[in-house]
Amino acid sequence: MAQDFVNAKIKGDKVVVFLKPSCPYCIVAKDVLSKYDFRPGHLDLVDISGRDDMSSIQDYLQQITGARTVPRVFIGEKCIGGGSDVAELDRNGQLAGMLRQIAALQ
Repeated sequence: MAQDFVNAKIKGDKVVVFLKPSCPYCIVAKDVLSKYDFRPGHLDLVDISGRDDMSSIQDYLQQITGARTVPRVFIGEKCIGGGSDVAELDRNGQLAGMLRQIAALQ
């Protein structure tokens, strides 16, 4: 169930962030991504807190990304890491190029 949920979310050319609203690294990821002008439907912030299958989702994220922690940020169908990783990619100018590559920006 969790596997199907995650796979359905990350499918396609969009940015998907699995997060918990109170997590400081999730806030960093959201803040960085909020600077970009996404095309409608190309940024999906998925709050997993309070879900019955939250633990299973995090277990599956660990299987496919090597980390169980949130945020887990996917660009296209590739995980680029968490909040610090997104901030670093933005800081060094790589994030914008990755977002343009999947045509996620206006």
